[in-house]
Order: sequence, then C-alpha cells, then structure tokens
Amino acid sequence: MADSTITRLLSRPRLLGGLLALASAAMLAGAFYFQHVEGLQPCPLCIAQRWAHAASLGLGLFAFAFARDNLAPWLLGAVGLAFLAGAGIAGYHVGVEQHWIESSFCGSSDLLADTVEELKALLWETDIARCDEIPWSLAGISMAGYNLIISVALAVVAFVGAHRARKVPA
Repeated sequence: MADSTITRLLSRPRLLGGLLALASAAMLAGAFYFQHVEGLQPCPLCIAQRWAHAASLGLGLFAFAFARDNLAPWLLGAVGLAFLAGAGIAGYHVGVEQHWIESSFCGSSDLLADTVEELKALLWETDIARCDEIPWSLAGISMAGYNLIISVALAVVAFVGAHRARKVPA
C-alpha cells in the first residue's frame, strides 16, 4: 500500500514540487529554531546551507505552480540540483567539522570596522560560530550531517519525480 502511495506521489509533479518545498521550509524552520530558540549561532557554512534550502523552496513552489507537461521534468530536476548543492555544502561542512578539510570560511564575516576600537567592540558583542566545531549532535551526527542525509534523500526524490514526469504528463 505504501509503495502505491509513493508511486502515485512521484507521478504527480505539482504535488511533489509542493511537498519538496514544504520539506525545505521545514529544514529552514528547524535551523531558525536552533538559532533563535536554542541560541546556537550559525557559522558561514550553516548560512550557505540555508541559501540552498531557500533555493529549493523557491524552485519547489515554482514547480508546484507551473509543473505541467514538458516543463515538469525540468522544474523537478532544478529542485533536485538545489538539494544536491545543499548536500555538497553540508558534506563540505561535515568534512570541516571532522577536521578532514581545512576551511578559510570559519569565523565571522560580519566583523567589518573602520577602527581598532570598533573592531574590539564588535568582537566583544559578537558570538563567533566556528565551522569546525560541532555545537549539537544526535547519535554522533551533527546538524550538517543530518542536512547532508536529508538533502541527498530529497534530491533523489526530486530526480525520480523528474524522471517519471518525462513519461507521464502532469
């Protein structure tokens, strides 16, 4: 029964685009929850992962609105590529967290000041999140690790939906 439900879902590109957009919105909501409720400041790589989800959210909404006929495979493919981009950033972030990769992105890029006194004041006021530190994990997997896993899974769903849309008109 679940198999037939998944098959029907993958054969409906507009619905699939909407659900993929909803998944990205949920990922962004989770990121903002951890930042604003739990107080975990995002590092630059965390922010980059959010941009990838914002892109897949926008593309998913566009697919929800316009995925018809020949356009559906292209739109779902674009959603899949956005998820893959996010997975790539998340994978890179996991590599930095595990110290497999050295990154020049660690630290804060918002520390622009005209004088040394302004810079000191900014440093005292700013929580600097480092990309190579893991502020939260569950079962030994960091948020970037979960984002990698989820983004790859969502990319696969989008690509399978795009492939099916080539065969079945929306």
